Amino acid sequence: MSNIQTFQDLHTTEDVLFLGNAWDVLSAMILEKAGFKAIGTTSWGIANSFGLSDGELIDFDQHLTIIKSIVEHVKIPVTADLESGYSENTDTIVQNVLRAADVGIAGFNIEDSYKNNRGLRDRISHSNLLSIIRTALDNHGFNDLFINARTDTYFLLNDPFSETITRAEAYIESGANGIFIPGLTNHEEIREIATRLSAPLNILSLPGVTNCQELLDLGVKRVSFGNALSDQVIAFIEENAARLVENRDTSHLYT
Repeated sequence: MSNIQTFQDLHTTEDVLFLGNAWDVLSAMILEKAGFKAIGTTSWGIANSFGLSDGELIDFDQHLTIIKSIVEHVKIPVTADLESGYSENTDTIVQNVLRAADVGIAGFNIEDSYKNNRGLRDRISHSNLLSIIRTALDNHGFNDLFINARTDTYFLLNDPFSETITRAEAYIESGANGIFIPGLTNHEEIREIATRLSAPLNILSLPGVTNCQELLDLGVKRVSFGNALSDQVIAFIEENAARLVENRDTSHLYT
């Protein structure tokens, strides 16, 4: 069975799909060894590893090289965080998605917010983009590649609930296999959205939404933690580096 089919199947089990979010080959291999069944790349973590902020500031070729390396070094499915597609031009976005598919990913996230200015893409325009991407993937033999349509309504709108459902339904009709709603933490709203959608709901772990079993009970089918782990690793390195300079002593590295 291909990783693409395996990844599809992981969304249809009775359990929640708990993704391990990696930012380089080493982190991906550690997550695989720990027992995660699939890897999701974190654009934030990858950008940080090059000293950059998140938000498509890294060159797409450079980003794709990291994704490709992760795919090549783990056996489990990898889904890529492609942010908003690394362009505002539809043809370029589609080509970027196809290039990512060619390196062996099993799925990808694509979001409906702009990078160069604050705000959401027009719902109809973004739905059309998803339809074009789905058609292009199908025409190139990637029929089952998992499109996880991310909506940033809970980050950008004051009253996001209704618009979130409207967008999610439109994105599913346009070919998305799943819906990713980062920032959604209210348990009743999670339950309502999960009930109303005909595709798996992906939640980003945040304070109040951290337990996979609790989220599964609310109807969530996929949980990811984004840059939270990479941030912890960076904080650990910063703390130890400062201690080394301050004490001019390496003894704590061996205890």
